[in-house]
Amino acid sequence: MARCIPEEPTFVTESERQVWERLRDGLPGDCVVMANVRLTDEVKDHEIDLLVLVPEAGFVCLEVKGGSVWLEDDGWWIKRGEKVERCDPVSQARDGKHAIRRYVEADPRWGSREQVAFSHGVVLPHTELPEGFSVPELPRWGFHDRGDMADLPERVRTNGWGLAHGRWTPNHDDVELVAEILAGRSRPSYDVNADAEERAATADRLTQEQMVILQVTRMLRRVEVRGGAGSGKTVLALQKAKDLTRGVGEGARRERVALLCYSIGLAEYLKRVVAGWDRRHRPAFVGTYEELGRLWGVEMGSEDDPGFWESELPRLMAEQAAGLAEGHRFDSVVVDEAQDFADSWWAAVLGALRDEEAGGVFVFSDENQRLFARFGRPPVQLVPLVLDHNLRNTRQIYDAFGPLAPSRMQARGGSGAEVRFVAAASEDAIDVADSQVEALMDEGWDPSRIALLTTGHRHPEQTAQVSRHGKVAYWRSFWEGEDVFYGHVLGSKGLERACVVLCVNEAGERDRARERLYVGMSRATDVLVVVGDPDVVRRIGGDEVSRRLNIP
Repeated sequence: MARCIPEEPTFVTESERQVWERLRDGLPGDCVVMANVRLTDEVKDHEIDLLVLVPEAGFVCLEVKGGSVWLEDDGWWIKRGEKVERCDPVSQARDGKHAIRRYVEADPRWGSREQVAFSHGVVLPHTELPEGFSVPELPRWGFHDRGDMADLPERVRTNGWGLAHGRWTPNHDDVELVAEILAGRSRPSYDVNADAEERAATADRLTQEQMVILQVTRMLRRVEVRGGAGSGKTVLALQKAKDLTRGVGEGARRERVALLCYSIGLAEYLKRVVAGWDRRHRPAFVGTYEELGRLWGVEMGSEDDPGFWESELPRLMAEQAAGLAEGHRFDSVVVDEAQDFADSWWAAVLGALRDEEAGGVFVFSDENQRLFARFGRPPVQLVPLVLDHNLRNTRQIYDAFGPLAPSRMQARGGSGAEVRFVAAASEDAIDVADSQVEALMDEGWDPSRIALLTTGHRHPEQTAQVSRHGKVAYWRSFWEGEDVFYGHVLGSKGLERACVVLCVNEAGERDRARERLYVGMSRATDVLVVVGDPDVVRRIGGDEVSRRLNIP
């Protein structure tokens, strides 16, 4: 990990922080990453977003531009939020490079040292440069776009060598001295996806700030965290499982942890996240209640037999839990979207604990997302904690589904597009929803950022994909696929997409229609389009939701 000056800089944008973190984590310890380097000379004031000091490669001044950046005949443009303005990232980086070099070489401490390589580059973490892109003022390898982020540390090395212009590359002493001195053709077009990435980065940062709730409760062993859609429950559940596994806190010991949920889609997400952790920090088990039963050797029944899943399976699992060897038991269980767990399921979950009386039980739930004909709570006393900030949806989306939420939350997800309502008869809703997906792609949205969710019968494409690939592979496509995701609100809790076309293809007379509407609307983080019969949506959501959707 590179040394950073300062160690914890303050950034104006999340884009700068993203790039800084990637360089910090990807460069070796003999490199230095300096953030927000400000310098004033006789020419003007300069500010270098990031100055990277790399032994045997050079000193690289990087200008970072988040959001969407594109090039027109009259120059570069940038859009963040609703603001569009001119910019000149190459000149900013180049001017900063020359200013830094003049300043360093004029310092008496530099003395008669050899002239070393100073270079400059531009980082566009949310913009994708088209294939074949080039401009005279900077080689393509001096630009680092969205597709280059994974290789950014090595690209910065190449950036330094490539623009050395015959100068010597610095050694370790040169790096330390500069750190000491500075201590006193195809053009990218505007990309709607870039704004979504910027908002997602902000939401991630806000969720990290919310981790304080885990710190203040680390001495408690039985906790229920309640929060509405978009409040960051899943991220907190993951972090809690990680903290317990690695033994965070004074005097804490490493625990054997199970991280559980109900839906396959959410389980696949949890597994993907955990797979990226250090092996020592991964829970002993991550997956669904059903998968835990399979691990214990329980033979599953027919999917068409609800009695097996609600009664027989919990009984069989409780029996297996009672006979588990000590080394196969858990010190703590963490359950996300716990409102989906039935009463009968908890016997097996608690029975798998090493200590049923004092073992850790950490539950994350939202009762307004309870979509199944069951209701269960663990038969133990839990300390309730409430999350009252919505972090992941734009203010417009949260305002639309807010009346359906269990309690009013503070919207912190930023501003975005207005929610759209498209009227369609229930029997025509899927066809109309398909046309709305096409419209979003015409606007420039990446298909992988779009989901079409139904509240009634499933979309034919969802049925075909499950039949063709199986349930697990189908849900993996939510994360790995490059196309539109077709799903149903019943399986979508805990999962989000930037754009959601919610197809209300039901009469609204079945139980929990209001909850289905709430879950479906809250899956969109940036753009929400609701398609359905106005009378049905009004019946389900009530007058307040109808007013906010501008239903006539």
